[in-house]
Amino acid sequence: MAKKSTEKKPFYITTPIYYSSGALHIGHCYTTVCCDAIARFKRMDGYDVYYLTGTDEHGQKVQKAAEEKGLSPKAFVDSLAERIKALWERMDISNDGFIRTTDPEHEKAVAEIFTKLYEKGDIYKSEYSGKYCEPCESFWTETQLVDGKCPDCGREVKDAKEECYFLRLSKYADRVRKLLTETDFLQPDSRVKEMVNNFIDKGLEDLAVTRTSFDWGIKVPFDKKHVIYVWIDALPNYITALGYGSKDESKFKKYWPCDIHVMAKEIVRFHAIVWPAILMALDIPVPKREYGHGWIMLDGDKMSKSKGNVVDPFILTDRYGVDALRYYLLRSMPFGDDSNYTNELLLSTINNDLVNDLGNLVRRTLAMSEQYFSGKVSKGELNDNDKAFADKIDALIKAVRADVDKPLISRALEKIFDVIDGANKYIDLNKPWELNKNGDKARLNTVMYVLLEAIRVTANLLLPFITKYPRRIFDGLGLPVPVDFSACKFGKVKAYTTKTIEPIMNRLDIKKELAELEKIAEQVNGKKEKPTDKKPPENNGDKESADEITIDEFFKTDLRVVLIEECVKVEKSNKLLKLTVFDGTRRRTVVSGIAHAYAPNDLVGKKAVLVANLKPAKLCGIVSEGMLLCSTENGLPRLIAPVGEPGEKVC
Repeated sequence: MAKKSTEKKPFYITTPIYYSSGALHIGHCYTTVCCDAIARFKRMDGYDVYYLTGTDEHGQKVQKAAEEKGLSPKAFVDSLAERIKALWERMDISNDGFIRTTDPEHEKAVAEIFTKLYEKGDIYKSEYSGKYCEPCESFWTETQLVDGKCPDCGREVKDAKEECYFLRLSKYADRVRKLLTETDFLQPDSRVKEMVNNFIDKGLEDLAVTRTSFDWGIKVPFDKKHVIYVWIDALPNYITALGYGSKDESKFKKYWPCDIHVMAKEIVRFHAIVWPAILMALDIPVPKREYGHGWIMLDGDKMSKSKGNVVDPFILTDRYGVDALRYYLLRSMPFGDDSNYTNELLLSTINNDLVNDLGNLVRRTLAMSEQYFSGKVSKGELNDNDKAFADKIDALIKAVRADVDKPLISRALEKIFDVIDGANKYIDLNKPWELNKNGDKARLNTVMYVLLEAIRVTANLLLPFITKYPRRIFDGLGLPVPVDFSACKFGKVKAYTTKTIEPIMNRLDIKKELAELEKIAEQVNGKKEKPTDKKPPENNGDKESADEITIDEFFKTDLRVVLIEECVKVEKSNKLLKLTVFDGTRRRTVVSGIAHAYAPNDLVGKKAVLVANLKPAKLCGIVSEGMLLCSTENGLPRLIAPVGEPGEKVC
């Protein structure tokens, strides 16, 4: 009989390499923390994980930024790389590799890759004439522009004419199309449609892959006036980091093809079209999967250093801790969609989930364990309700694993917190204080044991997502911190010796914190408002005129037709419904107080009008991303029924 192999299955995950022309913000943290959660989960689930991140350090933007600071490009990127590494250390990122495109091994391998493609005939010299977007460092044809501007960033483009080497991208159009449309290579599905409709169907043209107008980059080995441009410099980092092209390719042979590349949606085109074509030309297998997530928006706009609307993760973690920011990013941002960031939403999420739900459960349970049993609790006889809750705890690991594999990180956390919520309800249902008062010690012991098991399993499963709080919880449980998920089953611990611990986090005064964050923002940005001599408009006592708005103010409201795809009742409320609506581009969660007027099944398939640019708010622990317009009939709300298609603007 053959001996069973104990060798772990390899798993390779990457972030994009971040461009070294400015400081990182929580948008970058989102990608990196998501990948970190997946990497940590896979390690605990028995995989041999290699997690790569790094920096893209060549190019015109970097050279220009360095010149503006009076530094050499190398000195400029060295300082930024250290800052980025410090941020990942702060965010408790567990990357196994960190690649810089200025690493000598990478530069050598890129030069060899370029030469190989040239000798194969997949790279040729010609002249580029067209449009160029400097912020994106991208060449575009006239037909690819959107309203005459860059289709990626929406900025102005300029005419460009330059001698370049070109990659024969058109040669691989059919193979790339097949990869996108006949496999699950790219996710979510909406990204596939974007790539096929916007790029491949319009004709995949050959791609300029060198420049002569600047010199900060890897030189073409056989034509030194040309600098190898972003695509063949940056994208191969995923294989050069594993030693591809070096004397020792053992890591490359072990971990390639990559299990998942994760990136924000604006660079999906390069990863889903250009990168597979390069690999096909090199006769290297393509990655197994790519995932293009949405943006974190601030005031309805993409977070961007150049727009001055970034949120500094150093400030947030200094004030609220790393776990709080990690949790907010992972829980509040549906992985495939754009999401709005507000300080208020961050603070509400901390209070509702980490303080009220998790924190109070741990605090109350450990305090009762100490009070009633001096911390010593053992397994007891379960009744039917206990068994039903135990079954829910047992099912959690399988459900969370399935969501992480998709990857739907926010949904995985939702399921963990559903059990935490169940444990809080279990306390209210069983009333341990009354059992103690009535002297029913056997039943009280069982109740405490069930609660401790719920805390133990959920804390175990939270370890990949928030890395510090669960460790403190295990200290309170009197148990070592788990290194895997082997004990994520009810009843694995027969007896506990617990102790009380400090709260994992204290409740925040949201009003006070918002004011403090505003002060910090003013200090950092130097944008403190100057006093004005203008007098406020006089109120003439006419209430109606005081409440009047201008037509411009009215048109700030973005009203959109949406299709209601799902609808369920909110458990903690008699009047709220939770709806999933499609607005033509993405799905949103909306919480609406119309449960007295509609049964959930009555609404599925109907159209409604959504206030699409309303600041998100949390209702009964659910983030609502808009508001549905209603009229009233006999005192009950009635949804406005529009005629247009999802996404159409209501005027």
